[in-house]
Amino acid sequence: MEKKTYITETERKKCRRVADAFAELEDADVVVVDAGRYGFVKLQYYTPPIGFENDFTFTDSRELFEDLWQEWLNMQLYWIAEGTPLLEDGYDEVFKSLPEEKQNELMGRKKHFAKTAGIEIM
Repeated sequence: MEKKTYITETERKKCRRVADAFAELEDADVVVVDAGRYGFVKLQYYTPPIGFENDFTFTDSRELFEDLWQEWLNMQLYWIAEGTPLLEDGYDEVFKSLPEEKQNELMGRKKHFAKTAGIEIM
């Protein structure tokens, strides 16, 4: 029986770079693991003894990048708005409520992550 591969070796290397670029997300209960021929799996919200509540599989480095970027940005916005009523309106509203300088600072981090991960952003 032939074993099917779901990710190319090139994409696997790119996904590894993306996962490494966002390694700091492990502090927020997000772990990205290499699942070999299946791609990369994002695991979220670890609760003992059950394990991880969410898992998502990626075989495309750009999709993995965008997903991890959104996780990182949401984490930052949560920390900024924690304990305030702003969170009730969602992360988009938290972002819009920030001064332009802070918005630019956060978006600048996307460029930093992209450079580290070797991903071109539009």
